[in-house]
Amino acid sequence: MATATEVNILEAQERQPGNKNAARRVRVAGKIPAVIYGAGKDTAVISVDPRQVLRILKSESGHNTIFDLALGDNRVKAMIVDWQFEPIKGKLLHVDLQRIAMDKKLTVTVPIVLKGEALGVKQDGGILEQLLREVELECLPADIPKSIEADISHLVFGVDLRVKDLAHGDKLKFLTDEDRMVAHITTVKEEVVVAPEAVADAAATPAEPEVIKKGKQDVEGEEAEGKPEGKAEKKEKK
Repeated sequence: MATATEVNILEAQERQPGNKNAARRVRVAGKIPAVIYGAGKDTAVISVDPRQVLRILKSESGHNTIFDLALGDNRVKAMIVDWQFEPIKGKLLHVDLQRIAMDKKLTVTVPIVLKGEALGVKQDGGILEQLLREVELECLPADIPKSIEADISHLVFGVDLRVKDLAHGDKLKFLTDEDRMVAHITTVKEEVVVAPEAVADAAATPAEPEVIKKGKQDVEGEEAEGKPEGKAEKKEKK
């Protein structure tokens, strides 16, 4: 896993906005197209090293990592808010960055990590089911947690874990509905046994042709001088 010293800076170069061919030239040169916006400033089109971006995404704090974006002689605090991979080869294609003001609160999504072994599993043979894997919260950039840990050792049948039960200090404000269930103990689902006659009838019935929907697979070219489509911009709160 990448260390803090490896992810605290991302070097960037200015580039001219263009079509898909311009984006391909950036990638052939070993970089990927990117944009940065926010903090009341205009959107800037830049190129960055995909290896540095992947180190940030794979670090302990992931896309919630606050780092220095170095563009020429200027440095600004930033974080990753959207990224796109090529669907076949899995190569990183494009990244959206947001300038961060360290004195303004952000809305971020943080993973929920369950700790311990539930009594309902250990003693009663139940199955732990995690229904919610991340929680949305508001805090200052410096207070963004890597994860929200929750002890589930007390869970038994009829007792569940909800958002309101997650431990957090005064620096964090949960935005996810406090009554959302995070985890509970459930029973083993019964296996449905299909009769041989039903299998024969299904084999005799011609299957409907599968319709494959073609989705968006390239990114640049739709890029304009402003912010491209992607994940919602992280909100800054005064």
